[in-house]
Amino acid sequence: MRSQNNKKIKSSDKAMGDNKSVDDKYNLEAADILANEAQHLPITEAAPIYEQLLTLFPTAAKYWKQYVEAHMAVNNDDATKQIFSRCLLNCLQIPLWRCYIRFIRKVNEKKGVEGQEETRKAFEFMLSYVGVDIASGPVWMEYITFLKTLPAQNAQEESQRMTAVRKIYQKAIVTPTHHIEQLWKDYENFENSVSRQLAKGLVSEYQPKYNSARAVYRERKKYVDEIDWNMLAVPPSGSYKEELQWMGWKRLLAFEKGNPQRIDSASSNKRIIFTYEQCLMYLYHYPDIWYDYATWHAKSGSIDAAVKVFQRALKALPDSEMLRYAYAELEESRGAIQSAKKIYESLLGDVVNTTALAHIQFIRFLRRTEGVEAARKYFLDSQKSPNCTYHVYVAYAMMAFCLDKDPKIAHNVFEAGLKRFMHEPVYILEYADFLTRLNDDRNIRALFERLLRDFEYWFVWVWWVRMALDSIELLECPACTNSLHPPIHQVWKRFTHFEQTYGDLASMLKVEQRRKEALSRTGEEGASALEGSLQDVVSRYTFMDLWPCSSKDLDHLARQEWLAKNINKKMEKSALPNGPGSVDKVSTGLMSNSTVSAKVVYPDTSKMVIYDPRQKSGMEILPSTTASSNLSNPIVSIVGGGTTNAFDEILKATQPSLVAFLASLPAVEGPAPDVDIVLSICLQSDIPAAQTGKSGTSPMQLSGGPAPSLSDVSGSSKAHHIPSGSSFKPTRDRQSGKRKDLDRQEDDDTATVQSQPLARDVFRIRQIQKA
Repeated sequence: MRSQNNKKIKSSDKAMGDNKSVDDKYNLEAADILANEAQHLPITEAAPIYEQLLTLFPTAAKYWKQYVEAHMAVNNDDATKQIFSRCLLNCLQIPLWRCYIRFIRKVNEKKGVEGQEETRKAFEFMLSYVGVDIASGPVWMEYITFLKTLPAQNAQEESQRMTAVRKIYQKAIVTPTHHIEQLWKDYENFENSVSRQLAKGLVSEYQPKYNSARAVYRERKKYVDEIDWNMLAVPPSGSYKEELQWMGWKRLLAFEKGNPQRIDSASSNKRIIFTYEQCLMYLYHYPDIWYDYATWHAKSGSIDAAVKVFQRALKALPDSEMLRYAYAELEESRGAIQSAKKIYESLLGDVVNTTALAHIQFIRFLRRTEGVEAARKYFLDSQKSPNCTYHVYVAYAMMAFCLDKDPKIAHNVFEAGLKRFMHEPVYILEYADFLTRLNDDRNIRALFERLLRDFEYWFVWVWWVRMALDSIELLECPACTNSLHPPIHQVWKRFTHFEQTYGDLASMLKVEQRRKEALSRTGEEGASALEGSLQDVVSRYTFMDLWPCSSKDLDHLARQEWLAKNINKKMEKSALPNGPGSVDKVSTGLMSNSTVSAKVVYPDTSKMVIYDPRQKSGMEILPSTTASSNLSNPIVSIVGGGTTNAFDEILKATQPSLVAFLASLPAVEGPAPDVDIVLSICLQSDIPAAQTGKSGTSPMQLSGGPAPSLSDVSGSSKAHHIPSGSSFKPTRDRQSGKRKDLDRQEDDDTATVQSQPLARDVFRIRQIQKA
């Protein structure tokens, strides 16, 4: 048996340890196999397995609980305390904390009064962290039972014990937990057992608070039930289950931030912090959750707490450049320039692994905080780095040109970079853009001539053509003039990009906030645009095709933005964007830097409508000969449902106004409408009466005037003239909206078609009018 277990463990170790991909590394099935097998091994053999599991899943409370119970089973108190010190504050889960309290009670069981005091402190410590959990009801009950069992030597100690029990009861009954109703009943019994007269006043005082907590519990439970509490923290893969969990936690956080119980801000913040901490147990690898948590602390005025959250986030996600830039931004905004500089220097790392984006952002930081000379000095040093790409030259040259107002230095930087990056087309085009801004036509041409000799890429010729087209006077064309005025969204995007590139941090954040407020008022992005997100950090610290995150992180953020906009809608699995190919569905400002998506999204061709160029808006209605040729109109064909010869016969007997009406309908390829239903709706509609004084109205005249009325469509006004008194009357009461009783209408010659039973087709309408 032992050999079989060892084989399983070795295979699971191989599945989790020696694989290169992230999916294989975080193999949940292999982790469960290891954890189950470790329960049947001696602690000396199980300890390395648990350590391996907890290295990958540091917030897995169930693995911590198994690990610590294995040490408790062999009475290894020192190892148990050490494990609890590692996991308790990061795993706010009731079963793990109840295991902790069992250990404390066991250790202090034989220590008398001193042990009871240590146990009481342990209960208070536990409730201060997990007392607001919706599942903390048994913990409150256990603590109350413990207090009731404490010995009292005299009346004073008895009074103190009762006061302590009452205090805990009053805290428990205002906490939305699963056992709130049972706690309230126990509290009423407790007060009545102490003093019925005092109980009446206390119960009436806390009854409204209890009712509020119970109502909040019912709402809170709806959000809690959406969350999978057995989920392990793994990097986001974009699966449907993970997206549901993310949305569930977002809803719960929004609920707690709304303070539905209307408690004091300190208690409300405590619940929000607890919810964030619990969320990070399961969304440990989600950088947007860490960022939201830190920014919430910063907005609440707890800058030090925000700094600690960022520090924890960088330990959890050490490769996240986004979080490092956000952390440096926080330090810079509060004036801690040296702390921010250390963060940027950590991004630079060693010379080999430094990215071009890190060089660019550090140059911008030095320009903002230490001045032009510091930025210039670092730029000269960065040229020696093997990772100094053309992006660094472009960034510094444009900084010198726009901020320092020194086009000569910028020109020299571009020329210096041209020696290294002659075969980089993007660099050449950026240089050409710079010369265009200087209106230096001579050097632009010289640059292209110089380039075309050594570098004959097709896009260079495209740029040359574009340069030639730019010299054409296009402003006289109205269509071109309209195209020069982009939507307000694009205007704000250009302004924000300018500040992100050349402005200081204060102006950068100010313009972004103004952009969000403006777009939220116009309705282009909704009220959610006012909230800060990690996408804003990505936008601020992106340069050209360099991103502070991987393409997978970028696709993940795009999906989260789409989910946030639809967080209150019930969505089917197929409606959720999934995979890198879904980024195109999300209306974000982010663009994935992956050139080819792993999944290709194809349009639903079954819902496409075929365009018929023969049908144009405002087309002229020709006489009857032309009307016959319009039988190719899909609408006419659909309405008739017959062949061309059959329609010719029908059209000869059809009123010209009806032919004009049908021929003017747009061409539509799709399901054929039910003619009877369409005519019924038309006949029951409240349409103004038409002028029927002249009976000889030709189709050509109708094409230039208003659309024919139902009185013209209903029958031939030439063959059967309808008197003026028999024009159509509305059959709906404008005030009440109810149809008049048909029996009350006059049964005379002036009765209209609408007063008769609904006709099946136009021929029956004519027959009714004849009658």
